[in-house]
Amino acid sequence: MHALMRQSAAHVRANSHFIHISTSKAPSIKETGLYGYNHLKTPKGFQRFVDDAIERSEELVNYIAGMPSSPEIIRAMDEISDTVCSVIDSAELCRHTHPDREFVDEASKAGLRINEFLHYLNTNHSIYKAVIKAEKDSSLTHEAQRAARFLRMDLEKGGIHLCPEKLDRANELSIDIIQLCREYNKNIITDPGHVDIFPASKIPKKMHHFVSPIYRNIPGASKESLGSRDNIKEKGFRIATEPSTLQGLLQCLPDAGVRKMAYVQGNSVPHANLEVLDKLIATRHEFAQLMGYKSYAEFSLHSTMAASPEVVLSFLLEMSKVVRPKADQEFEAIRDFKREKSGEPSGELEPWDEAYFTWLMKSATYKLDSSIIASYFPLPQCIEGLKILVESLFGVTFHRVPLAPGESWHPDVLKIVLHHPTEANLGYLYLDLKSRKGKHPICAHFAIRGGRRVSETEYQLPVVALVCNFSGSSLAPVRLNHFEVETLFHEFGHALHSLLSRTEYQHFSGTRVVLDFAETPSNLFESYAWDYRVLKTFAKHYSTGDVIPKELVESMVGAKKMFAATELQRQIFYALVDQTLFGEQTSTGRDTMAIVADLKRQHTSWTHVEGTHWHTRFSHLTNYGAGYYSYLYAKCFATTIWQRICQEDPLSLDTGLALRTKFLQHGGAKDPADILNDLVGSGILRNCSGGIIPDITSLCEEMELKKR
Repeated sequence: MHALMRQSAAHVRANSHFIHISTSKAPSIKETGLYGYNHLKTPKGFQRFVDDAIERSEELVNYIAGMPSSPEIIRAMDEISDTVCSVIDSAELCRHTHPDREFVDEASKAGLRINEFLHYLNTNHSIYKAVIKAEKDSSLTHEAQRAARFLRMDLEKGGIHLCPEKLDRANELSIDIIQLCREYNKNIITDPGHVDIFPASKIPKKMHHFVSPIYRNIPGASKESLGSRDNIKEKGFRIATEPSTLQGLLQCLPDAGVRKMAYVQGNSVPHANLEVLDKLIATRHEFAQLMGYKSYAEFSLHSTMAASPEVVLSFLLEMSKVVRPKADQEFEAIRDFKREKSGEPSGELEPWDEAYFTWLMKSATYKLDSSIIASYFPLPQCIEGLKILVESLFGVTFHRVPLAPGESWHPDVLKIVLHHPTEANLGYLYLDLKSRKGKHPICAHFAIRGGRRVSETEYQLPVVALVCNFSGSSLAPVRLNHFEVETLFHEFGHALHSLLSRTEYQHFSGTRVVLDFAETPSNLFESYAWDYRVLKTFAKHYSTGDVIPKELVESMVGAKKMFAATELQRQIFYALVDQTLFGEQTSTGRDTMAIVADLKRQHTSWTHVEGTHWHTRFSHLTNYGAGYYSYLYAKCFATTIWQRICQEDPLSLDTGLALRTKFLQHGGAKDPADILNDLVGSGILRNCSGGIIPDITSLCEEMELKKR
């Protein structure tokens, strides 16, 4: 039910020029509502959408209470899940993307109402008894048995096994958690922070599109002494320190004082989230203890591949030790470069220096120019790249189809159908890729409808949305920097997982998998965005049509590898922060700022800037609480899959056949360890203290790290 998200970390100057993809001809289309749901023709339609979902679910609950056969119990439970998820997922997509405030408000109300109903379902003992009965039925198919087990575990996660008093409290806490997560994420949007820089000359001209002009009275001057009104104002610039803007600014600002101001301010907002996070940690901890667990991390991880916080921590600590020597070498190289450039032999390297000096070092070594790179990635060509990718790998066509009146939420939205020559349509994909006012600044994949078997002859096709935040002006086509190309391929990996899965039950459709397996397809498809054999099929200069030079791609890959250990170390640090914050709690509570500072000193090569609290806008603490390590699991798994299955011929039908039949089509219907072993063979994972961790050999080889 959750969107799988990846935060966008860069803004580019570009705009809406859209795609030249083949368009399927279709007869005139009847008016509908958002995402093809007739209820959603108007904002108030969300109320009816919820009403009908509740009514249908209650009918199914009554049917289940009559104890039909085990297969019918599972089928009815899956229809309840499908009905409820259709509301939750549609509401989440609407909240993040719709330009009409009334739609957003009604979607928010619908999300809260259906979540409250979900808690009612989780307390229904008739359902619980029926699922337990079905789970004991050995005649069920493997997928049905797995569905019964996961449905029972999901009900128990809601507290159905608790006494009435504890169950009521658990339901209260669940609602509180949802509201605190929303408040946390809202604060990130509404309080991005800013710094005012004077004089204007401190900001290079090439950065002016990132900033807004401001004026102030010159200190100590009077109108009389300075003459006209225009002469008493000094021009400066206001820098918004939202994450996506901040990274680009720190990379390009030569003035160390300005970099420091921007870094400190950007990592000190929103201040309100310090209290919100404290409440979220405490609420999740109380909820976990009600469920019989020592911590929220233990509660969250018991049904994952890792199985326990101890296994996750052993993996993270091993990774931290392996990466430290090379990360320290990279830190020393950056420090020495800064000292040489600044003429200060004993100058220290500060956190606000990293982006600036690493970019200078990459540019000097590989002669890279970000504007030249972006000139080969106009957005229409990047989407052409997705089309070529699915056609080459899976023999699937990628057609744009007309949107029905009322189906879209913005004129920029495209609708794509994936079509197989012998299997017919496989699913539908909405593309909403441009930034705009009021749109949540994320890059994410949203499941709108999961695939499931409705009858022996009918399959409900999956429908998903791929949402990005690529920005620009109204004067030029959108051109992506390469990080954004990688992000697009990452999210497309999630979309393909949903669109190509063919599970019996929507409960297992696509990305509905255990937490620490969900990011593996998306990480795998990032590798496609770096391979020249793939890039040359679509990366063409916006004006000349020339294919991206192989030498340029080799330089980009070389630059990526320059500080790869530093970036990996950062991700390990983030995962350790997440595990620690949601781990076991002391009776007196803990200072999250102090925890983050201590972990940074222990597990990175960089100093902590006192008073800053970057973690108050780390939205993964809400979406992936105690699960951020999943990105590192995925990085290890995906690297092994790429090396063993894809690297030799990444665009062949044989490669695609293996990925589809042994991996993507199973969604969550098959144990992820079995999927990985069937796809790759031995050497992709290891058993560890009752859980599973990735084998890090392939990652170490790729990054030239020495295993300990």
